[in-house]
Amino acid sequence: MTYVHAHKIATPDQGEPRQFTDAAEAVAYLQTLYRGSVRFLCDRFAGTLASGAPGDTRFRAYYPELRITTTTYAVTDSRLSFGHVAEPGTYATTITRPDLFANYLRQQIGLLVRNHGVPVEVGPSMTPMPIHFAVANDSTITVPQEGAGDFTLRDVFDVPDLATTNDDIVNGLGFTYEDGAHPLAPFTAQRVDYSLARLAHYTATDPSHFQNHVLFTNYQFYVDEFEAYARAMLADPASGYTGFVATGNVEITDPDAPIHQPPKMPQMPTYHLKRADGNGITLVNIGVGPSNAKTATDHIAVLRPHAWLMVGHCAGLRNSQRLGDFVLAHAYLREDKVLDDDLPVWVPVPALAEIQVALEQAVASVTELEGYELKRIMRTGTVASLDNRNWELRDQTGPVQRLSQSRAIALDMESATIAANGFRFRVPYGTLLCVSDKPLHGELKLPGMASAFYKTQVSRHLQIGIRAMEALRDMPLERLHSRKLRSFEETAFL
Repeated sequence: MTYVHAHKIATPDQGEPRQFTDAAEAVAYLQTLYRGSVRFLCDRFAGTLASGAPGDTRFRAYYPELRITTTTYAVTDSRLSFGHVAEPGTYATTITRPDLFANYLRQQIGLLVRNHGVPVEVGPSMTPMPIHFAVANDSTITVPQEGAGDFTLRDVFDVPDLATTNDDIVNGLGFTYEDGAHPLAPFTAQRVDYSLARLAHYTATDPSHFQNHVLFTNYQFYVDEFEAYARAMLADPASGYTGFVATGNVEITDPDAPIHQPPKMPQMPTYHLKRADGNGITLVNIGVGPSNAKTATDHIAVLRPHAWLMVGHCAGLRNSQRLGDFVLAHAYLREDKVLDDDLPVWVPVPALAEIQVALEQAVASVTELEGYELKRIMRTGTVASLDNRNWELRDQTGPVQRLSQSRAIALDMESATIAANGFRFRVPYGTLLCVSDKPLHGELKLPGMASAFYKTQVSRHLQIGIRAMEALRDMPLERLHSRKLRSFEETAFL
């Protein structure tokens, strides 16, 4: 490989942009460009660590870029919510980890070419690749903390720039690239790389293990049930599941193999029941609180999952509810506060019919109750999410009045956050909760309060979530990705 030196900046020579009408060929070239940039930076970084800073030379490599220019409007099926740009013009996106996103990229590029009848263009972008994200591909290299090396890192290599790593595209803030191109995808390469690094940190599993269907929970019991279910699926050759990955990247394919958990668990222990096509199920124990719920969904969103659901515990707010009853959220009262700056509370977060039907049918299937009888154990309505776990200890006049006026039937700390971030990131979302206490009616969450009925119901709860996800897995993407989640001028990519 040759290098171009200009103004004391050394970069890999990656040639001129190329045009493609074949999605697979376009993705292959994206991978070639990406590997070239990563290899260049890793080699130069290793050399700098070994020999010191190279005088006044700076090393820089760029993310690959995908762009399309069209002069006509696409003629597409009006039922489709993705796969075409909003109007004639030039659209672009920087790309990272084309190996990890290969299937996604092939699908999205293929739709673009088919719907617009023009080629896509692949070449180097104008966005430098931060050294931290480049060396993340090489486990033998570690970036020292600032001051630990004998040279100033940012003087020799590009480092992450939080000023340009943001959610302007998904938040609808009029983002354009330096040359005026409109965004083609919901996240830039730097934003994706930032989240991939955060995911590995918070979940202690590699992002490559994440599946397209994600369950969130706030209770360890569901983890135990999920592992038991995973082992049963691995024992069944017809299940379609190929492996189970536990926190710490421990993967088993033998249903009887032991799993040794890391001595120090991460903030959000995560488990993956994998399928060869990526359409398995990931379970994330986010713990308690809207901050964790936002953190998890902020970063998982860059993987473009097909759906995520909250299956956790809640407080029942109606006297007619019993411990163990299910709550299917049709609306949300957002008092979690963590997303107010990104998605104002006046923005409605609608229920998605495809998700709601899948969840209700899964409850009916697992409990063997239908129609009017199903109402004995499940209620639909508004779920309130608060940022104060001990809200009961304050003056209840205000909160209780708001809960009553909203017609809320259940309260937790995470569901509205997960749904609102699903709406913001265009990821289909839903909520099915299990009543674990009734604080307004004297049934507090205390030892010994759980009834036999409650224990039976929570053992079913995860099965319902899994069954709903398996139903959604069989649904075509064009049906699952609702037009409700798309704004006036949307990116072509999901």
